[in-house]
Amino acid sequence: MSVKSTFDDNVATTSTLLKKKPKNWPTPPALTKHGHATVISIVNQKGGVGKTTTTINLGAALAELGRRVLLVDFDPQGALSVGLGVNAHELQLEETVYQVLMDPHSDIEKIILKTSVPGMDLLPANKELATAEVTLVNEMCRENFLKRTLASLKDYYDIILVDCQPTLGQLTLNALTAADGVIVPLQCEYFALHGFRQLQENLEKVRINLNPSLKLIGILATMYDKQTLHSRQVLERILEAFPESVFETVIAQTVRFPETTVAGEPITTYAKNSGGAASYRRLARELIAIGGTR
Repeated sequence: MSVKSTFDDNVATTSTLLKKKPKNWPTPPALTKHGHATVISIVNQKGGVGKTTTTINLGAALAELGRRVLLVDFDPQGALSVGLGVNAHELQLEETVYQVLMDPHSDIEKIILKTSVPGMDLLPANKELATAEVTLVNEMCRENFLKRTLASLKDYYDIILVDCQPTLGQLTLNALTAADGVIVPLQCEYFALHGFRQLQENLEKVRINLNPSLKLIGILATMYDKQTLHSRQVLERILEAFPESVFETVIAQTVRFPETTVAGEPITTYAKNSGGAASYRRLARELIAIGGTR
């Protein structure tokens, strides 16, 4: 698919809010060699902020750019799997990420599923993953289980996106230990800003104790409603507090996103000409341009 690099008027950006000209993130060149995957965890300790939506649609947009993408469902709710049309709660334990997480001898390639998007695969999960929270507590090197699980896949994929649960338990610690960087979807709502400050402190603890190379790739403003003063004010506060850390691309609120969950496919295919699809394509180009992945 040819993805244009021109700025789309129906895509919200922080530059528009600041009355500046938005950047024109170019379409990146095709990769001549695959592998050396960048692992990015999509994390926020608050639920309902767009983590799963971002994982699915950013992954699909990166796949459109010719990247080999693996999505890892690391939330026992299995929302990522469901959002891609997988009936996660009918999967057997040995057909989910739990199996490869707890048994290093499992054949992970038999568990990875193809999605409807060419170049984008899924490592599914369901409610059984919750038992790993308890099991991992008694394991040595418990924070490194996901890192070990993904190690054999990094030579094939270009990017691995991990959809985290909205708590800082053993699963999220595993995701942060395995990651090269994190993207934090932040709802344009007042209390979300306070929650991010706590998340910042926890990310720093992970850097000190578990993963010194972990970096914050960016804060992604989500559920933005340009028609409301509240959304604009919150976004302004986010930019004031973290001027160097916020993606220029903003994900606006749209009824299309809930529809895609029911359809079991990304917005880039369900409503490929929509503002939501354009936003995530723009985010994918921005992520590559700023060095978040190649």
